[in-house]
Amino acid sequence: MKHDQEEVTLRPADAATGKVVSASSSVSDASEEESSSSFQAMSRGDKQGFLLLVLLYTLQGVPIGLAFGTMPFLLRSHVGYAEIGTFMLSTYPYSLKLLWSPIVDSLFVKEWRVPLLGYTLSLGRRKSWVVPVQLLVGITLFVLSYFVDSIVTRSVDNIYLITLIFFVLIFMAATQDIAVDGWALTLLSDENVGYASTAQTVGINIGYFMSFTVFLALNSVETCNKYLRFQHKNTPILSLSGYLQICGACFILLTLWLLFFQPEKSEEDEEEMGLMEVYNVIWRICKLKHVQQLIIIHMICKLGFQAFDAVHGLKLVEHGLGKEDLAFAVLIDFPFQIVFGYLAASWSKGNHALEPWLKAFVFRLLFAAASMGILAGMPTPPNSISSSYFMLIIASTVLSSFAGTVQFVGISAFHTHIADPVIGGTYMTLLNTVSNLGGTWPRYFVLKMVDFFTISQCAAPPGINMKKVTTMLGRANATLSLGECATEAGKQRCHAQGGVCHIAQDGYYWTNTICVTIGALTFFFFIYPVSRRLQKLAPSTWRIAAHAHSH
Repeated sequence: MKHDQEEVTLRPADAATGKVVSASSSVSDASEEESSSSFQAMSRGDKQGFLLLVLLYTLQGVPIGLAFGTMPFLLRSHVGYAEIGTFMLSTYPYSLKLLWSPIVDSLFVKEWRVPLLGYTLSLGRRKSWVVPVQLLVGITLFVLSYFVDSIVTRSVDNIYLITLIFFVLIFMAATQDIAVDGWALTLLSDENVGYASTAQTVGINIGYFMSFTVFLALNSVETCNKYLRFQHKNTPILSLSGYLQICGACFILLTLWLLFFQPEKSEEDEEEMGLMEVYNVIWRICKLKHVQQLIIIHMICKLGFQAFDAVHGLKLVEHGLGKEDLAFAVLIDFPFQIVFGYLAASWSKGNHALEPWLKAFVFRLLFAAASMGILAGMPTPPNSISSSYFMLIIASTVLSSFAGTVQFVGISAFHTHIADPVIGGTYMTLLNTVSNLGGTWPRYFVLKMVDFFTISQCAAPPGINMKKVTTMLGRANATLSLGECATEAGKQRCHAQGGVCHIAQDGYYWTNTICVTIGALTFFFFIYPVSRRLQKLAPSTWRIAAHAHSH
C-alpha cells in the first residue's frame, strides 16, 4: 500500500457531519489480488498481520474522527463558523504528508539501547516512527483530557490553542499513517498484500466512528436517557475528557505491546531510493504537462461542494436536528460505503476510467444545490422533525455519500492506471496528496464566508419602550437593534441583554450558491473536457524520463 492512499473528505455525511471516506488508491488491483486468495486461506502470520494493521489504522482514525467530525460540532455551541474555519486549519497536515513522507521512509534506527538498564529494544524502518509517534499521541490525549472541557467551554478565547493542539495530533496521525502504510508491505505476504487496503478501510472507519458516531451518542444526555438508561440523569455516559483518557490509554498500551513483542521483518533486500532522489522524482513528475493539468483539476474540482461538505451538517443541527440523530444517519450510511466502494472500483477501468467520476461530480453538485431546499424546509423549533423528513435527510446523506464514494474510488483507480510502476509509491503519494489538498484548502475560506454573508441582528428584549430608545439613539425609524448577532461574541452580548437573535440573511445559502456556481462553471468549461482528454492518453505519456527511474 502506498502513502496517502486514503482521502479524508468532509460532506454532511462525511465532513460537516463527520464521515471519513477511506479506500485504497489501488482498489482495483487489490480486488484482483483478493479474488485469487480468500481471507480464510491466509496463513496465520498474515491473519495476525491483518489484525495488527486494523488496530493501527483504528488508532489513526481516533484523532482524525475528533478533528474532522466531533470537534466542529462541540465548538459550534460556543463559536461561529469563522472560528470553526480557523480550527479546520488543524486538519491540513493530513493533506500535506507528501512533504515529509520521504523522510519517514528513509530515516530509521534498527535498535535502541535503553539508558542505564543496558537493555536493547529492536526497532526498524517502521517501528522507529510508529512507536514514538503513538506514545506521543497517547500522552497528549491523556494530558489534554484534564483541561479539554474548560478550553472548549471558553473556545472563543482559546480557538488558536485548540487549533494548535489538534494540528499537532493530526500531524502525528499523518506521520503514523506514512509508517503504517509502508509496514503493511512486510506485515503481509506478497499474495495477500492487497488486503492492506481492506485493513485500512475497516480500521480508519472504526476509529472515526468511535470518535464521532459512538462518542456523540454516549455524550448526549437525551440519547443516554432515552435508549441506554433505566433512570434519567443530567449527565452523559461518556464525557469528552473521559473519552480522551480511554483513547490515550489504548494508544500507550498497544504501543508498548508493539515495542516489546512485535518484531519487524528485515527489508535488507528491498531496493530504496535516497531521500533527495525521492524529492527529485517528485519534481520530475510535476514537470509533466499532463500531470500539471491533473493537479489543476484536483485543486479546483471540490470547490462546488465545499459549503455543502463543511457546513450542511452543522446547519441541520442548528435547525433542530439532534447531533445524535445526525450521527445515526452517518452510522446507517457506513455499510453502504463498503458496498459502494467495490461497485465503483468495477466501473472505473480502461480508457474511460474517469467517466464514473465525472457523472458522480454532477450528482454531487445537484445534491449540494438540493441541500438548501432540505434545510429551508425543515420545521423550526419547537416543532419536531417528522419521521418522513428524517428519512429524507438519511436518504440524501446516503445518496450524496454514494456519489462521493464513486468519485473517490474512480479517481483512485485512475491514479493507479497512470502511475509509473517503477516509482509507483512516489507517484501515488503525489497524486493522492494533491487530491486531498484540493478538498482541504478551500474549507477555511468557505467557513469564513458563511459568517461574512450572514446578517443577524439582536432584536430588542420584550416590553422595551421602543419610542424612547429610538429617540435616544437618534434613529428615524422604529427598528431597534442591539448589535450584530452573526458572530458568537455578538450572540453572547445579545443574550446578556435579554435580546433575541434574528437571522435576516443566512450566509450558508449565499456561500453554497457561489460554490455550486463556481463548481458548475469550472466543470463544464475545464474539468469535463480536460478529464475526457486525459483519460484517453496512453499510460506511457505519464512516465518520466528513464534515467529518473534508476536508483
